Amino acid sequence: MAVRIDKWLWAARFFKTRSLATAAVAGGKAQANGERAKPARLVRVGDRLRVRVGSYEYVVIVRALAERRGSAREAAVLYEETPESRAARQRLVDQHRLAPSLRFAGRGRPTKKDRRSIDRMRDDAQD
Repeated sequence: MAVRIDKWLWAARFFKTRSLATAAVAGGKAQANGERAKPARLVRVGDRLRVRVGSYEYVVIVRALAERRGSAREAAVLYEETPESRAARQRLVDQHRLAPSLRFAGRGRPTKKDRRSIDRMRDDAQD
């Protein structure tokens, strides 16, 4: 048995809607067994998927198939995340948590001096 990758990603709760899953796969955000996948690619038990959701990347091994979206508990049974993937995501979470906030903390519009300070902070964060 096999299931379309976009359906499986939606059923496994990587994306909120099937159309978001289809768009992500079509946009190159999913790979199956090291190859770029199209939305209609069939996923089988044992396949290794690399999925990018926002700034996070998941590397999972398909353990079960589903065409319908169920509860979060049912979705957790569909795949097993690799330990390396889990560690990499945790490092990214820590980096996001420790990164300086780019929001203006004052009231109203920032002054010209505040704007320059914000721009400097953004430039430093991008480097």
